[in-house]
Amino acid sequence: MPVKLIVVGCSPAWPNPGGAQSGYLVEGDGRLLLDCGPGVLARLRATDGWPRVDAVAITHFHLDHWGDLVPWIFGAAFGPGREVPKPELWLPPGGNERLRAYGGQMAFADRIDGVFDVREYEEGKPFRAAGFDVVALRLDHYSELTFGLRVTNHRSTLAYSGDTGPSPQLAELARDADVFLCEATLREPEPAERGHLTEDEAHTGSSSFTAPTSCRSTRPPSARLTATSSRSDRVGTRPSLLTVSACSRRHQARPWCRVCERPRTEHPRERHGRDR
Repeated sequence: MPVKLIVVGCSPAWPNPGGAQSGYLVEGDGRLLLDCGPGVLARLRATDGWPRVDAVAITHFHLDHWGDLVPWIFGAAFGPGREVPKPELWLPPGGNERLRAYGGQMAFADRIDGVFDVREYEEGKPFRAAGFDVVALRLDHYSELTFGLRVTNHRSTLAYSGDTGPSPQLAELARDADVFLCEATLREPEPAERGHLTEDEAHTGSSSFTAPTSCRSTRPPSARLTATSSRSDRVGTRPSLLTVSACSRRHQARPWCRVCERPRTEHPRERHGRDR
């Protein structure tokens, strides 16, 4: 069965106007949500009433990647999600304790187990989620324990970087993937401690991802990408690099801008300012 990728949200640490933060829905035999940042739940509700996913996997505990778990818990405990079967929730090592600690501070700790089947993945050890085989690889994102995820159904493989700075593990994460969904937040490298990539670094870091044709487009909400489809920026079933990136000098080559989430036909071609 083809793997379908739905970009639910791709805003950076600050939300784009009308946008959602990190959330990527992978559909095959099941439905797996990669990260669940603020705004993701509302967008999923716009099509499903209440999200019907088999599993959620969180790459790290920065708020823009997990924040909508909180309203998800309240909505499933008291609201329209009460009748929806609870999905698995896969967290990084130590994530179970960390989520419950946040829950103790924000009054949702007692509701977690009624909403999610909470589990923790281990670095490099495959786990099964929503009908996919998933492997978590440690990446470098400031001092935060952070992982990239490889998702496969034995026919197609999606590699997802989450948030990362330059890391030797990026090449292993991207190895032989059909689609590599890689962050490219920065216009220029950070001057000190690293936690994000520029577009050029995303390409350089994923050196084992040898796609003859690469896709450097930021997708609008709910854009769909099928691993077996033939598209203008792909040829046959060759791999494709999908960099979720902000405006730059290459903006005219992208249909959408991550910073403002406007079509390039409605957006000036000059760069956003440094306060983006």
